[in-house]
Amino acid sequence: MSFAPGILQGKSAIVTGGATGIGSFIVRKLGTLGAKVGIVSRKQENLLKAVKDFKEEDGIDVAWRTGDVRDPDGIKKAFDELAGEIGGIDILVCNAAGNFICPTEELSWNGWRTVIEIDLNGTFNCCQAALLHLKAATDGGRVISISTTQADFGWPGAAHAGAAKSGIQNLMKTLAAEWGQYGIRANWISPGPIEGTEGVDRLIIQQGLGDQVKKNIPLGTFGEGDDIANAVVFLSSDTGKYVSGAGLAVDGASQWNRQR
Repeated sequence: MSFAPGILQGKSAIVTGGATGIGSFIVRKLGTLGAKVGIVSRKQENLLKAVKDFKEEDGIDVAWRTGDVRDPDGIKKAFDELAGEIGGIDILVCNAAGNFICPTEELSWNGWRTVIEIDLNGTFNCCQAALLHLKAATDGGRVISISTTQADFGWPGAAHAGAAKSGIQNLMKTLAAEWGQYGIRANWISPGPIEGTEGVDRLIIQQGLGDQVKKNIPLGTFGEGDDIANAVVFLSSDTGKYVSGAGLAVDGASQWNRQR
């Protein structure tokens, strides 16, 4: 998909978990289309490498702060500092997530709690931290959360992540209803398997499920990071100005195929 050059000129965006994986594709796309971008992640070494790569490979300057989405005070401080550096927050992409494979009967309380805290509680913390800035967005703020198609089904081996992502989707619906009065749109994107990401490598490839999963995708292939980034741009720009409280599956029809 090609967007008009500069379609996001004058916009400022924060992407959590923007140093690696799907987040890095989103940052590149937003930045090259004119947005000023800030990223937040727990690991400084990942942030420094990512910022260097964004500059050298894409010619974009990306601001950064370390931060843990599970820490509401810390994430508020990071967001406020980044907002001052990049000129506010027009777009918030809640992308930070955690997951691991474990049968529910073997899942420890700590394992359950950790994923819920990162995925669901972390998304809530980020939305709260960004609210004052999103309210000030000239053309209406955008909140976009990265979910998964598995949130709409039972997810054997990942009950913690499935529950968290389902909660995120309901949270976006609620924010769309509550925060629409401020001009804020809240939506989510549900990626299918995206090639080259840690999630696909760890949850599919390393489990020996690559061929089996592809057979259930009508388009016959894994997605690419840019497929998710393009969806973010659609929802972030004027193209998505009347979309709120909605989910966009970017999965090669694998969700539809599962429902047959």
